Amino acid sequence: MNEQAKKARDIITNYNGRPLRIMEVCGTHTHEIFRIGLRKLLPDNVELISGPGCPVCVTPVGFIDEAIWLALEKGCVITTFGDLIRVPGTEMSLAGARAKGAVVRPVYSPLDAVEMARQNPDEQIVFLAVGFETTTPSACLAAETAKKEGLKNFSLLTANKTMPNAYAALVGSADAFLYPGHVNAITGTAICEDLKEKGVSGVIAGFTASELLTALAVILKNAEKDEPFFVNCYPRVVKPEGNPPAQKLIEKVMEPCDTEWRGLGVIPMSGMKLRDEYADFDARKKYDMPEIKGRPNPACRCGDVLQGKCKPCDCKVFGKVCTPEHPVGACMVSDEGACAAYYQYGGV
Repeated sequence: MNEQAKKARDIITNYNGRPLRIMEVCGTHTHEIFRIGLRKLLPDNVELISGPGCPVCVTPVGFIDEAIWLALEKGCVITTFGDLIRVPGTEMSLAGARAKGAVVRPVYSPLDAVEMARQNPDEQIVFLAVGFETTTPSACLAAETAKKEGLKNFSLLTANKTMPNAYAALVGSADAFLYPGHVNAITGTAICEDLKEKGVSGVIAGFTASELLTALAVILKNAEKDEPFFVNCYPRVVKPEGNPPAQKLIEKVMEPCDTEWRGLGVIPMSGMKLRDEYADFDARKKYDMPEIKGRPNPACRCGDVLQGKCKPCDCKVFGKVCTPEHPVGACMVSDEGACAAYYQYGGV
């Protein structure tokens, strides 16, 4: 352990200030903090809670139902990141739909789906576009590529989300946010600086053990001042301006819209949809999709977990009915899900 990490560890273990609740917005942070044993260093008056930073977890039940409708009713080939296949919909998951004859193929990127459309002109390929500012540029690039090539058999079912209004919806849920470094690598730091002016504290964190130690230590050190703060603890990746080319691509292909978050409901202007110029690649428009409302399992408390209202182990089905092998909710499915982290590492 280097000198900086040792100093950060001392700050954390010796903290005796006011009680603090720190929200790990990013699911990757949640898993990494568990993996390196960082929770065990925290004093009793510091609590880490999970937030809505897992893209698969915040995707609502209705989106899964829409994908299943496209597969079973319209005969589309559904392409998606692997985690999404096992997320329960109202009646079944995409894995369940596949057992009924749906064609569901995992891919590593939206451009893989575009290539699939090129090679299979007789099949209608739909990519399930989920994620935050980090993954939205790749979905935009896929739509842009398909438009330039005139592909008629490729479209996106979008559930892309942006973080600023989600942070606003969570104000009061925690004393400080551990902001996701990969999102801020795209957006820059202006969002966090604006939140500070509104009284919301937080730090941008990287993903290594030393970076996470440093970020938590900075939160605890600044908490002693009892005033809003913001610190970029990931400057080697996150620049104030973010990634302008990625921002321009998103702005060209997509525009903000109201969207539903699992557990948080509809948050105004927190989603991204394809602009009218790309309507031919919008699966909802292309297939004249009816309004589909999902019904989450009432036994699942994923929504509360994503708001920091409870820990996964507070859910009655956690580790019993709901396990990684037989998930009841999305937070147990995803590799970034809080429930999966608590189950894997025995968190309480």
